[in-house]
Amino acid sequence: MTLRDSADAVVAGLGGIRSDLEDFYKDLHAHPELSHQEHRTAARVTERLKSWNYLVHEGVGGTGVVGVLANGDGPTVLLRADMDALPVREDTGLPYTSTVTATDASGRQVPVAHACGHDMHVTCLLGAARLMAATRKSWQGTLVALFQPAEEPGDGADRMLADGLTDHVPRPDVAFAQHVLPYPAGQVGTRAGSFLSAADNVKITVYGRGAHGSAPQDAIDPVVMASMIVVRLQTIISRELAATQPAVLTVGAIQTGTSANVIPESADLLVNVRTYDEETRRAVLAAVRRIVAAECDASGAIREPRFDEGDHFPLTVNDEAVTREVSAAFVATFGDRAGTSKLQSASEDFSRIPDAFGSPYTYWALGGIDPDTYRAAQQRGTVAQDIPVNHSARFAPVLQPTLDTGVQDLVVAALTRLAKPDHESP
Repeated sequence: MTLRDSADAVVAGLGGIRSDLEDFYKDLHAHPELSHQEHRTAARVTERLKSWNYLVHEGVGGTGVVGVLANGDGPTVLLRADMDALPVREDTGLPYTSTVTATDASGRQVPVAHACGHDMHVTCLLGAARLMAATRKSWQGTLVALFQPAEEPGDGADRMLADGLTDHVPRPDVAFAQHVLPYPAGQVGTRAGSFLSAADNVKITVYGRGAHGSAPQDAIDPVVMASMIVVRLQTIISRELAATQPAVLTVGAIQTGTSANVIPESADLLVNVRTYDEETRRAVLAAVRRIVAAECDASGAIREPRFDEGDHFPLTVNDEAVTREVSAAFVATFGDRAGTSKLQSASEDFSRIPDAFGSPYTYWALGGIDPDTYRAAQQRGTVAQDIPVNHSARFAPVLQPTLDTGVQDLVVAALTRLAKPDHESP
């Protein structure tokens, strides 16, 4: 039985479950949950997996859910979807728009929306899991469907691993994941090697000496100090790295002061660094420390700056051989709708899971924008202005063909390992 035969047999049932999947997606979109609060989502996922006879592990890492479907001897394939939403007020105008509010980790009441497409990831994986469970004669091996909490803060995978994930499920021979991105729906894009950046968040505190705003000569002004640091940090990318060496450095916030006529004692800078290899990462982070220390010294700061490391996301580096195999299967399935994805400056914690098992993986892009809308924006040259991106209040993938494509590509990827050998009959 060829991969194409197996895929056709499994995906043949998609039409019969399409309406149910669409309803599930709309409900999930209208009921988003913040990171580590995905209780309703996890319960709905668990209920469905159990009804399809998966062995289900609940509460892994808090709200994580893992379903295991053993189907004879053969490889083990892990498929992963993330479940959490964002503190964003949705502005899509959809009939199933979220109006949910919740209390975040700091105790604030915030709006909540699936502004990154994780609801689509969950629904696609459930669709693939259901189709695979219904067509066991078409494949052999073990399928692991993993629903991860808290991808947004970057600690969901770590919490699942700390809670014994590697003991709960068999070691996968390969792991797969996807992410909906602002590209035409129906398209899938693979990329061998580096795909998503590593990300480092650093809080930097610089210390001056406060004074009256009318007497700056009596102060060491941390506002000026922080401003000079912001400007100088930009030279790391423009003057210390080669033009062919990609990296991003953003100062997302300067927090200081309470009044126009008071020079404050200190200032906080929130810095985000994105890199694509460990050598560049170390070099950029070292340069940040060097520049901050030098600017503080030049300003006569009363004490050395403080560096507090925050969230860190690992590199996502797709296995070359696995990616070639999946890419060829996607081309055979989707034709010219399958292509090569661009290098992405976003970050993910998915890779921590296969890395903990010592398993190769590949992670791909799933288009989610209405193709006609995207094409029109391309023709106008206004893609950047008119096409909402992930984390925007206006971002929501068009339901179809995004959902069908996302279910099919997971099935096809899984079957690159789980399809029965050619000499066996279905």
